[in-house]
Amino acid sequence: MDTPVWNCTTVISAPEDQWFDRKSYRISAKDLAKTIIAFANSDGGTIAVGVHGGQLEGAPTADQMSRLRQVGIEHVSPTVRYGFFVLDCTDSSGAPAQVCLIDVPASERVHESTDGNCYLRVGDQSMKLSFDDRLELQYSKGERQFDSQLVRGAEVSDLSDQALATYASSIGASSAETALSGRHLLTRSGDVTVAAELLFGTDPQEFFPNAAIRVLKFDSPRRETGQRQNLVEDVRIEGNLPTMIRDAVTAIRRLLPRRRHLDTGGAFTWEPVLPEDAWLEGIVNAVLHRSYSLAGDHIRVELFPDRIEITSPGRFPGLADPRHPLSIARFARNPLIARVAIDLGIGQELGEGIRRIYEEMQAGGFTEPEYRQTSGTVTLILRVEQAVDPAVMDRLPKHADEVLGVLRETRAPMGTGDIVNSLSINRPAVQQALKALRDEGLVTWDGRSPRDPRATWSTPDPLH
Repeated sequence: MDTPVWNCTTVISAPEDQWFDRKSYRISAKDLAKTIIAFANSDGGTIAVGVHGGQLEGAPTADQMSRLRQVGIEHVSPTVRYGFFVLDCTDSSGAPAQVCLIDVPASERVHESTDGNCYLRVGDQSMKLSFDDRLELQYSKGERQFDSQLVRGAEVSDLSDQALATYASSIGASSAETALSGRHLLTRSGDVTVAAELLFGTDPQEFFPNAAIRVLKFDSPRRETGQRQNLVEDVRIEGNLPTMIRDAVTAIRRLLPRRRHLDTGGAFTWEPVLPEDAWLEGIVNAVLHRSYSLAGDHIRVELFPDRIEITSPGRFPGLADPRHPLSIARFARNPLIARVAIDLGIGQELGEGIRRIYEEMQAGGFTEPEYRQTSGTVTLILRVEQAVDPAVMDRLPKHADEVLGVLRETRAPMGTGDIVNSLSINRPAVQQALKALRDEGLVTWDGRSPRDPRATWSTPDPLH
């Protein structure tokens, strides 16, 4: 493991966040283990030990140094092995000091303290998990499988005879029960599993109230509240999973914004603003791979004039990095559901589905899809923005891509100063980037004179 990029100034001044924390040499092994566990269970991080109240604490004793090296072995189960580095510094009085850096990698396992407590890093806090939250973490890391659990109170007779008969016929099974057993959709004692209820139940929302999709349409690019509230339609979709996918597609086709397009015959026609295969794959991924063990939320499909946002409960599995979605290995959080969906011709495994979304957006000339992950959700964003020709990007000055990105993200006019503040880039560099972007027709300027302090920059309307 390489030494983290830290120096004596940054370990004191850097803000504590999802990936960084500071501790005193006086911290107990139990309390330090808590932070190590939280980082290992989340996205990894660095702990700087030897800083208290914004001041360096000098050098650790031999006993303190030994204790810091052993915490991950003696107080964490299973063991967390981390990088350990000593940073030589000088304190405010000029005396020598040392900071011990504990570099904790993200783990594929769920870790807990030796007294049985489990923690997760959320922002700048190490949060203790409840029993249900710990189970959800195990599901997301692939240690447990929720869709194979039995549904208490559900009976085979509650499942749709027609849906089961159609499915059995499609896979060549002699009967519905044979199909259910052959795809492990019943427990060994013959009870209905989560997968069977969600796939074939006549009313799965009786057991999973938030196994639903909401399709929301907004009439402007931002979500507004109060008197400016801009939600124009809200459709709630329920039923079993194949039914929900079908009904969601119907609703989205009806509500998705359209634009005029000159076809090959020279006539103007209306077409959807985004390729159907891209957002359809996003819907299927959300339905098949969401976390159904999280009972507090549903899938949301938000339609804006300039984008679609699809949000599903649950994080990406394991160590998947949302910043590099194409590197995500094939994985199904709900493998039984995914297998039946493939039998029905309505889904692929996660990695393949993401790749198809990228390919469809690229084929349409649009910018790449964007994934955003919080502690409990993943959001796919498909934007109605034409990708910039690579040859154009190559001739633009440094920071032009960042300036264009913030203008496209904001979707509102911004002054030069606003852009400088948003990006923390010096004003001359921003001005140079803006001029080059304007020359390429990628941004527009609106002002009364070259020195107009109220002049603004924006991106052209993607629907025109």
